[in-house]
Amino acid sequence: MSPSQRNTFSDRQSKTVGRRQGRPPASREGVLGAADALFSGTEAPQSVSMDAIAAAAGVGKGTLFRAFGDRDGLLDALAAAKFQPLRTAVESGSQPLGPDTPASDRVVAFLNAVLTFKLENRNLMRAREAAATGNLRSERYRWMHTLLQGLVREATPTRTASEAGYTAHALLAALHIDLIDELLDTGHSSEDVRRSQAAHARAVLGAAPRCE
Repeated sequence: MSPSQRNTFSDRQSKTVGRRQGRPPASREGVLGAADALFSGTEAPQSVSMDAIAAAAGVGKGTLFRAFGDRDGLLDALAAAKFQPLRTAVESGSQPLGPDTPASDRVVAFLNAVLTFKLENRNLMRAREAAATGNLRSERYRWMHTLLQGLVREATPTRTASEAGYTAHALLAALHIDLIDELLDTGHSSEDVRRSQAAHARAVLGAAPRCE
């Protein structure tokens, strides 16, 4: 079982820390909740350290590193937990996100939902997507990319798997938090971004790739 899948911190140190501070052993949900509160309440998400998260959660910093590997691993676990309702809606929900939706409409709806997720979790996304490495290798990103690659191929069957994979990366890159922040900071409303994103996705899906 990977660290991000643990429901509780069962190592001896986490239990000792919890007792020493008069608290029960720290749970995964408790640590992620403490981290979420810190990121939500700051204007400088990059300044939220593992020390600060450990203090807010009432555990030792070593416990966090054993559970999540590093700060990016903790950020990935928090993002995955907050992303799960959207993932469930895509995998087993109804239209426009669910499997019964036509592929092109589902691509647009999914990207719109991802945009909403990022707007609602801007500080967390700033902290994670500004990381030097690893964001594109996170399980959440790989799942989004695989989903989009399959939908792009379904919507535009003339694309090869490689072309569809690149298109999926490009569509997700248009939702990078740095770009969203730049647009919002230069006078675009969230609805402007939403409309432009949908128009871009439909244009990409409507343009058949050139055969060479």
